[in-house]
Amino acid sequence: MAKFLSKEEEKTIISAIKEAELNTSGEVRVHIEPRCKADDPVTRAKEVFSELGMHETELHNGVIIYVATKDHKMAVWGDKGIHEKIGQAFWEDEIALMKKYFQADDYESGLRDAILMVGDKLKEFFPYQRDDINELDDEISYGGKEDE
Repeated sequence: MAKFLSKEEEKTIISAIKEAELNTSGEVRVHIEPRCKADDPVTRAKEVFSELGMHETELHNGVIIYVATKDHKMAVWGDKGIHEKIGQAFWEDEIALMKKYFQADDYESGLRDAILMVGDKLKEFFPYQRDDINELDDEISYGGKEDE
């Protein structure tokens, strides 16, 4: 199986994360793995969220975009600070957006657009403050191996 994202596409996704976080104190992470290690992708997204220390942000406003490439599963999960403000419907809209792109094999655009929309929503509730620091790495995190 070919790699889910090329190096150039990875750079686009990382740039989108940086752009999304530019005007907010919120944090966005993308995690990609071949197989979902839970029955439900939301459950797995929560596990990865915790493993990556995303629950440790000061305002509890981290968001993870989770994709299991071979299982064709995805989830978007936000910590309690942002989830309480926007609710489940917003995350489901992001999933629908990504699915539309993914069905056309355009993973880069699906992830980029979802990241930027999450960033806009974070900016609405958690605008950038002068003393904000980037609490989490902007790199894409990977789990498992491509041949799993």
